[in-house]
Amino acid sequence: MATRNRTEVTEFVLLGLASWPEMQPIIFGIVLAMYLVAVMGNALLVIVVLLDSKLQTPMYFLLSQLSFIDIFLTTITVPQMLVHMLPVNRTISFNCCIIQLFFFMTVGSMEGHLLAAMAYDRCAAICDPLRYSAIISHRLCLRITLTSWVVVSLNSLLYSVLVTRLTFCGNEVTHFFCDITPLLKLSCTRPVVNEMLIFTEGVAVVVSPFFFILGSYARIGVAIVRMHSVAVLHKALSTCSSHVMVVLLLYGSVIRMHLRPSSSYDLDQDHQIAIFYTVVTPMLNPLIYSLRNKEVKGALQRLFRKLCILGNFQPDYQANREW
Repeated sequence: MATRNRTEVTEFVLLGLASWPEMQPIIFGIVLAMYLVAVMGNALLVIVVLLDSKLQTPMYFLLSQLSFIDIFLTTITVPQMLVHMLPVNRTISFNCCIIQLFFFMTVGSMEGHLLAAMAYDRCAAICDPLRYSAIISHRLCLRITLTSWVVVSLNSLLYSVLVTRLTFCGNEVTHFFCDITPLLKLSCTRPVVNEMLIFTEGVAVVVSPFFFILGSYARIGVAIVRMHSVAVLHKALSTCSSHVMVVLLLYGSVIRMHLRPSSSYDLDQDHQIAIFYTVVTPMLNPLIYSLRNKEVKGALQRLFRKLCILGNFQPDYQANREW
């Protein structure tokens, strides 16, 4: 195979779901519907948290940030995937591919950091409820969020720069967006430095929030056992169950998709995981938090009542203006 320098690769061809050509129309409709549900569901959750005074707490601030991340994550990848499923040009320029890689890795890593911050919030609320307001504040949550953005951005920038320095032997990316693993597969030589970073620095940035979450829930479990209270156990389960489900959805797919050698890359399996991670999980997150959270359901009901009241007054307002 002829070696071609990276400067000769001015664009990549995203093959998308080329292995399932007969399923393209069905997949297009399903993915489009899930994308719309994900965007509208997360946007509604952000609006409710911003407008409802009862949700102006650090926990719901973090939840609104998680919804914003989900909107960003699915929008980075899904619209391009849908366009490339149509009989049109499937190319993406080299620079746009690297930019997409940077934002995808940044947003994907940021989701884990937010879930870790939410685990810390739940740990403080259950293990030290009397000092909760002193431990957790809006200022602390804002600091955690901004610091996390800086860390994941620098991490993604490092990966993106290293990818631009690779020598490619082709430009056909066996994926529906520019991700690190399929790009490494195009390298003419084994990208040892990149793979070492994935299993060292990548683990530190991406997986360390997961271990922090495990530590937080271990502390919660110890606190519940010491209290010997069924009421406390029930409250902890109702408080943490939604968060645990979201954590399992995220890290179950992320660890399988990214933290492994590129030699074990499997096209069909990775496409399924990527679709689940970029489409299904962002769609399920707002449903999990809204359906299993009484405060969010109450805020949604209050918002809809306000909209109905405004809708009922609107005709009278227009009639008075005409009169």
